[in-house]
Amino acid sequence: MKRCSMARGCLQGVKYLMFAFNLLFWLGGCGILGVGIWLAATQGNFATLSSSFPSLSAANLLIVTGTFVMAIGFVGCIGAIKENKCLLLTFFVLLLLVFLLEASLAILFFAYTDKIDRYAQRDLKKGLHLYGTPGNVGLTNAWSIIQTDFRCCGVSNYTDWFEVYNATRVPDSCCLEFSESCGLHAPGTWWKAPCYETVKVWLQENLLAVGVFGLCTALVQILGLTFAMTMYCQVVKADTYCA
Repeated sequence: MKRCSMARGCLQGVKYLMFAFNLLFWLGGCGILGVGIWLAATQGNFATLSSSFPSLSAANLLIVTGTFVMAIGFVGCIGAIKENKCLLLTFFVLLLLVFLLEASLAILFFAYTDKIDRYAQRDLKKGLHLYGTPGNVGLTNAWSIIQTDFRCCGVSNYTDWFEVYNATRVPDSCCLEFSESCGLHAPGTWWKAPCYETVKVWLQENLLAVGVFGLCTALVQILGLTFAMTMYCQVVKADTYCA
């Protein structure tokens, strides 16, 4: 009976920690989903730059991520409250798969950086031809914002736009000083920096923030895995000692 009482006491402590963790996890998913829906409703397909993957927009990524995080958090919460071994194992396996997938993608990204660079630039140049066309408001808005905020023009050069327009012109967002039809003026009035390299340099300069975010995400997932397996073991112990 003493062992049973101790096992139940430990189980209760881990149970509430597990529930609190998953409640925060679920709320985080709600927040991500909310931002995704807001972006989809107000900005269309904002940040859709790829012509090969038109559904790969910031809004869609956030909606899918938020929904998945909410689902995992919900499974964890129910598993903790019900002390259900099946749900706890399901939560553990799902979170482990996500962690391994993220780790694999990170390794592949660093291993094939050059190939990814070349493919991304080709795909972005192909996407320029959809700029300003019907049904591509998201892509148009994204390029306009990037070129204005980063003070750049085109993927690798402002001449990328010449093929799009079949003329010596660029979008007005490329202009040093914005005005109506300023993209028809002389090249001396346009930004010269390539957008791909400019954004890449910006990301490298903010690599610490990206690294901290990635590390925090990994730590949260490891914490979730630890809670799930600890509680699973405590449930097994309580069932064994209190049988």
